[in-house]
Amino acid sequence: MNQLNRRDFLKGSSSLLTLASFGLLGMDFKDQEGPLRVALIGTGWYGKSDLFRLIQVADVEVVALCDVDSKQLEEAGKLVSTRQKSKNVPALYENYKELLAKEKPEFVLVGTPDHWHALIAIDAVKSGAHVYLQKPISVDVIEGEAILAAARKYDRKVQIGTQRRSTPHLVQAKKEIIDSGKLGKISHAEVCCYYHMRNRSHPDVIPVPANLNYDLWAGPAPKLPYRGILHRGWRAFMEYGNGIVGDMCVHMLDSVRWMLDLGWPVQVTSTGGIYVDKASISNISDTQTAIFEFPELNVVWQHRTWGNPVDRDYPWAFKIYGENGMLAGSPMRADFYPEGRNNGEPIHYPVVLEKEQFPEDVTEKDIEIHAAPATREQMKDWLQAIEKDTLPVADVLQGHISTASCILANLSMDLGGRPLKYDPKSMTVLNDPEATALLRRPYREGYMHPEPDNI
Repeated sequence: MNQLNRRDFLKGSSSLLTLASFGLLGMDFKDQEGPLRVALIGTGWYGKSDLFRLIQVADVEVVALCDVDSKQLEEAGKLVSTRQKSKNVPALYENYKELLAKEKPEFVLVGTPDHWHALIAIDAVKSGAHVYLQKPISVDVIEGEAILAAARKYDRKVQIGTQRRSTPHLVQAKKEIIDSGKLGKISHAEVCCYYHMRNRSHPDVIPVPANLNYDLWAGPAPKLPYRGILHRGWRAFMEYGNGIVGDMCVHMLDSVRWMLDLGWPVQVTSTGGIYVDKASISNISDTQTAIFEFPELNVVWQHRTWGNPVDRDYPWAFKIYGENGMLAGSPMRADFYPEGRNNGEPIHYPVVLEKEQFPEDVTEKDIEIHAAPATREQMKDWLQAIEKDTLPVADVLQGHISTASCILANLSMDLGGRPLKYDPKSMTVLNDPEATALLRRPYREGYMHPEPDNI
C-alpha cells in the first residue's frame, strides 16, 4: 500500500488537513499515517458513484464493501480495485454488521435502498464512523429523528446526499441572486418533476436468484413476492421508499430551503394518487401536488409521470419568485429572469462538468456526469467539517427536515389531503393522533424500529 501522510489526503481543496487536526475525530488514528479507511454499504449504481467521487478528492483505502447480491458485490470489488491507488480488492461482506465489527472503518458510505438507511446509518455512527448517507435519510419520520439523535450523541458528522447544496452553478446563483437580495421580497417557490420515471411493468412472480439474499434485502420492510424488478426497481413500491416525492422532491425542496435558509414547514398538505397508469405493479403515485407552508411563503410541489413538462428547460427543478424576478435552478442549469426593465438583464448559469480535470468521468459506466462536481464538493465539505468540527453543508438535521417534510406530504395524501403540522419537539403531528401513529412504519418480525430516546 502506498502510505501517504494524512495531511495530504484532501486534494483539490483550499484547506489541507493536518495530522493534529484529526484529533477532532475522536478516533484512534490521530498519529496514524496513510489513507483514510472507508467502507461502502450498498454497491449499486449510486453507492459506487459516491465512492468514486470520494476517491477522486481524498486519499482513501476502501477496506470493505457490503451487499446482499454476491454477484454485484464481486463485480464492485474488482471495479473498486481498479480505481483506488493500492489496487487492493476490498474485503467483501453480505452482512453490514459483520463489516462494521471486523473492519471498523473510519468513514462509511451508505448507498442501499431507502428502507435500510436508518438502521445502517445508526449502527455505523455507533461503531465510531462518520457517515455519508444517501437521501432520503429515512422512510418514516421517527427513523429520521433517531438518526439525528445518534449523530449528535456519538458526535459523528453525517453528510446527506442532497448535493444540490454543493452544485457549482447553484452555489454561484445563490450568492449572486439570492444572497445579494436581487429578487427582493421572496414569497413563492415552485418545485417539480415531470420525468416518466415510474415503472409501468407488471411482471410475474419468479424464483429469487441464487446470488441474492432476498430476505436480508427486504430487512425491516415487508417481503413482497419477488418479481425481478424489486432488486433494482424498488423505487416503484412504497414499501421500500417514499415514492417520487421522497426520491425527487426531497432534492428540490432541500434546494429551496438551503437557498432561502428555511427550517421546518409550518404545515404540509398534499393530494394525488394513481390517476393515469392503473395497470402496472407500481403503487407509488403518478400524479401528486404538495404545499409546504412557511411564514409568508409557500413551496408548491408537482409531479406527473405522464404528459409534458410545464417547462422543457426545467423538467426537474425549482423556481423561486421574488418581487424583482425569478430564479430557476436544476442540476443542469440556472437562470435569473428579471421582472421589468429596472431589475437588470437575464443571467444564465451553465452546468460545470470538470471533464478535463477528471477525465475518468467520461468513461465511467452510468455516471451522472453533470452531478459529479457537486458530489465531489459534497465529499470535500464533509471531510472539512470533520477537520474543523463544524456541521457539513448537508448536515443530517437538514436532510431530516427535507426528508420528513416529504414523508408528511405522502401521509397527508393518504389521509385525504388534510393539513399536517409536525412538531419536532414532541415528535407528533399536532392535534392529529391518527397521523402521529403513522410517523413510525411497522417493522418486519426480527427487526426493531429505532427510537430517538433509546439510541
